Amino acid sequence: MNNQSFLVEGNCRLGGVITPQGAKNEALQILSAVLLTDKDVTISNVPNILDVNRLINLLKGLGVRVDKLEANKYCFNAENIDLEFFASKDYLNEAKKIRGSVMLLGPLLARFGKAFLPKPGGDKIGRRRLDTHFHGFISLGARFEYNEDSDEFFLAAEKLLGKYIHMEEISVTGTANIVMAAVLADGETTIYNAACEPYLQQLCSMLNRMGAQITGIGSNLLKIQGVSSLSGTEHTILPDMIEIGSLIGLAAMTQSGLTIKDTRPEMLGIIPSVFKKMGIDLEISGQDIIVAQQDEYEIQNFIDGSILTIYDAPWPGFTPDLLSIILVVATQAKGSVLIHQKMFESRLFFVDKLIEMGAQIILCDPHRATVIGLNRSSQLRGIKMSSPDIRAGVSLLIAALSANGQSMIDNIQQIDRGYERIDERLNALGANIQRITH
Repeated sequence: MNNQSFLVEGNCRLGGVITPQGAKNEALQILSAVLLTDKDVTISNVPNILDVNRLINLLKGLGVRVDKLEANKYCFNAENIDLEFFASKDYLNEAKKIRGSVMLLGPLLARFGKAFLPKPGGDKIGRRRLDTHFHGFISLGARFEYNEDSDEFFLAAEKLLGKYIHMEEISVTGTANIVMAAVLADGETTIYNAACEPYLQQLCSMLNRMGAQITGIGSNLLKIQGVSSLSGTEHTILPDMIEIGSLIGLAAMTQSGLTIKDTRPEMLGIIPSVFKKMGIDLEISGQDIIVAQQDEYEIQNFIDGSILTIYDAPWPGFTPDLLSIILVVATQAKGSVLIHQKMFESRLFFVDKLIEMGAQIILCDPHRATVIGLNRSSQLRGIKMSSPDIRAGVSLLIAALSANGQSMIDNIQQIDRGYERIDERLNALGANIQRITH
């Protein structure tokens, strides 16, 4: 693949209406679940992004029939699966590129009694262990092997058996994987300390429409009565809450008024209220979020006058994927905020780029950063930088659009992994972002 960069013109003012893409994190779970049945599964609002397209290619390699019905809408049929594909170099190479490939394990193990995976890649944002997934499979009766020399995982089971599983880590993908394995297991599986993100609620609701018996959806206690087989269904992926938050932050930083369409506000949790604490004027009107044009915005303090702290937590807490957006927004706010990234190491290291652009940020340690808002007294300046991961990449893009002068952002395939045609869609609102191949 050729290296690509964004050349970004600063001093940008946006305006107009934008519809968010389908949710990346939900899509990776939902697409994996098509392996659980030999019937047709039709999925709408599939985002056209690198990580999702890689997973679709993996499914094709496994023998899934994939029919693209229209833009962002597909029909999948997993009747004829080629388990020999596991042994191919193509599978090894593709599966390594995308962390979401780990969610193929649960469906394959449940339906075919075996699964294989090279250690997957993804964001470089600190340790993201897979232990939760494998402990869950072992609890359900799977045999597990890990080949240290080749960094490959093997799973096998004659028949999975329902079990009480108390998860030591609230892992979204871990919960999804165990749920997908348990729906075809013998007997009842109870998952306590389960993740309860909207994406997981969507997965469980889709599986129930396919004939699964899952109760407790939306809570951290799931009960799954195993069934012998699942049928097909139709499913629509939620709008991406991370892109919605990114667009709210972009509007504030560039002093723009934006209308974000079809956002499913009831599934956004506390995201709108956290942006309001940053002083951003937004209104929920039906399914839309209207972000008002503001010359300045002021961070709220706590009631006792102390500095606001914003930290990430498992749902229904604030998603870690939006902390980098909040941090960038804070650089031009009035007031100060402490950003506490509890769930991942090294996700705050991109602040050195913002400091180089003129932001006032104290990186306290790998998990905490204090941002002293400039209240637009000093504009950020354009620089040359590189995107370290999906969310930091978009945060830097937002900073560049608000900065004085031009910026060059390298390694933008990290942004393309999670955001669909972000340059084209923002240019339609008045941005000036050029994609350069070199």
